[in-house]
Amino acid sequence: MTILVTGSAGHLGEAILRTLRARGTPARGIDLKPSPFTNAVGSIVDADFLRTLMKDVSAVLHTATLHKPHVATHSMQDFIDTNVTGTLNLLEAAAAAGVKSFVFTSTTSAFGSQLRPDAAEAAVWVTEDLPSVPKNIYGTSKLMAESLCELFFRERRLPVVVLRTSRFFPEDDDDPVARATYALENAQANELLYRRLDIADAVSAHLVATDRAPEIGFARYVVSATSPFTQRHVAALRRDAAGVVRELYPDCEQLYATRGWCLLPEIDRVYVNDRARRELGWQPRFDFAHVLDSLRTERDFRSALAREVGAKGYHDTIFEDGPYPVGP
Repeated sequence: MTILVTGSAGHLGEAILRTLRARGTPARGIDLKPSPFTNAVGSIVDADFLRTLMKDVSAVLHTATLHKPHVATHSMQDFIDTNVTGTLNLLEAAAAAGVKSFVFTSTTSAFGSQLRPDAAEAAVWVTEDLPSVPKNIYGTSKLMAESLCELFFRERRLPVVVLRTSRFFPEDDDDPVARATYALENAQANELLYRRLDIADAVSAHLVATDRAPEIGFARYVVSATSPFTQRHVAALRRDAAGVVRELYPDCEQLYATRGWCLLPEIDRVYVNDRARRELGWQPRFDFAHVLDSLRTERDFRSALAREVGAKGYHDTIFEDGPYPVGP
């Protein structure tokens, strides 16, 4: 049986298809853009197009989406069309075809405004139980699509696992202050402490979710690198995050100094992957300890898969003030 992957020309879609092909697993990639990993070019907004692709499909991995960097270049209706209607079309086609497993790539942006605590507050401990308060159309549309996924499990018994992934894109940060303060590798190494995911771990989460979905039925999971922090650290992370990291990893500052890197002065959130590891049996490999091990041996801390996929960008246009036309 075949696995259908949407968004096959994107970061995650390509990474999944590279992995499936390497394993010899039959897989079919679809995307708006042609690519070496796209078998069929078309839109998930086109319900007829999707129906023609469901023959012999046992699982759907739905990674196609409009992202946060598109907020300034696309209308709200565009987000509804792609992220909501497109997901609905795919759910309909999957349910009608008797697909056994559906994995939806969502985002920690669904938590939205909950991720920005007031200055005097502790860092936010982000688990699946934190209520969702999206702050833009991106987070809102992904949350709406999640609700459709849950509805299809309740009404059509389609097994669906929703993965709220943290950032795994290799491009520069969308925050101009962050871009100006930290070199790209420095910033992404720091983020593995609390809000980043290597794409190899993102792929493994999707594949184990595919296997477990029929047994689970429906569930949401936060998918991010395993953080070294515990809840006892959340107050100190807002006051002196670098001090907390130095306490946990006494040689980190010296290792950072060899690259001219800096630790973060404060951290405002911690994504917690405990439930995904426990219930899915997911075993992420790329965390901050891995970064330090890589620095000790002068290796690239990114996975081989991340390096193979590389940077793709989100727009064909080059913007004067940076890689994105939208702030944080």
